[in-house]
Amino acid sequence: METGNWDSVGRQVLAAAIFSILGIAIFAGAFWLMAKVAPFSVKKEIAEDQNTALAIVMGSVVLGIAIIVGAAVT
Repeated sequence: METGNWDSVGRQVLAAAIFSILGIAIFAGAFWLMAKVAPFSVKKEIAEDQNTALAIVMGSVVLGIAIIVGAAVT
């Protein structure tokens, strides 16, 4: 095998790791922002009050952000 192929693989693995870390940071920041912007306690509404509708909306937003971050990585 040529060493050039391994250099290319190493760069691709490093780029994937950097994009993964960046994607997770963006994802966490967006989730934190959603919790701060809400005029109520998201944790209390979902855990204590069993607000299923809010849980579905928050889950949908999380999936949407994950799809956007995943598309940005590729």
